[in-house]
Amino acid sequence: MNKTPPLRAIQAFEAFGRRGSVTAAANELGVSVGAVSQQIRKAEDALEARLLERRGRSVALTALGRVYHAAVSVGFEHIREAQDVIERARSADTLTISCLPSLASKWIGPQLLDWQIDHPGATVRLVGAETEPRLGAEQVDFRISYGTKYRDFEHYTELFTDWVVPACSPTLLAKHPVGKPADILDLPLLSIEWARDHRSPPTWAEWAASIGAVHRRTSGEVAFSLSSAAIDAAANGRGFVLAQLSMAADDIASGRLVAPFDKRIRLPEPYFLAWDRAILAKPFGSELRAWIVSISKRLGATLAG
Repeated sequence: MNKTPPLRAIQAFEAFGRRGSVTAAANELGVSVGAVSQQIRKAEDALEARLLERRGRSVALTALGRVYHAAVSVGFEHIREAQDVIERARSADTLTISCLPSLASKWIGPQLLDWQIDHPGATVRLVGAETEPRLGAEQVDFRISYGTKYRDFEHYTELFTDWVVPACSPTLLAKHPVGKPADILDLPLLSIEWARDHRSPPTWAEWAASIGAVHRRTSGEVAFSLSSAAIDAAANGRGFVLAQLSMAADDIASGRLVAPFDKRIRLPEPYFLAWDRAILAKPFGSELRAWIVSISKRLGATLAG
């Protein structure tokens, strides 16, 4: 039974067939001409087949050698392509973050501008997307997502667990003052229902139960698939929303939203950051990852407090 030749022997043979001479193969591999010839003989001995034949002063592939070379070349071409991927990852000057759309616009997007100012040599691309990307393969370096989707990735870390609190515009609250938390349930309510891929945030029924009240959903309720859209609608006076604090903090701080009662509920699952391992070799890759984790931990501590 023929044995598989050593990898070095196959490599020497593949280089010879591609470059056309023993000397060229030796120069490419950084070894002597004698070493290439010796490795090719090892391949022939293992395969029990002649791979090269002398034609006058030159050496060429035999018919069987051409067949074998065509087969092994495929594997080495894949290896060279993999090397190119690594080189592109190291030299590319753009870092791409894929993020759930609402987090992109309401949380990390505004802060990312500040990070960019502190790192003028870095170029960052923020993509809002619901679908989980294939890191690396889709030219995406980082992914910020929610819940059990972390299972789709090899490298990840938990970021923070969010909370929701009833919030509305100051104008709506002035027109409809509320004396106690349960009064909110009698006003226009904006709901958030995420896609089936993610477990939705707490509902009005869950919030009502948390304060010992009962919520009876009416036909006039409006549901949004994006948390950011629901928060914007509330800021525009359309009703109360169970606003995620990570996304509504700026609107509350600026006065566009008010939370009359701090009756909050924790989301059932945390957000997470995933990354392509090759990104750590890119300029600013490790710094950006550390920054995302840092601002997440600070937010988590604030929310818990």
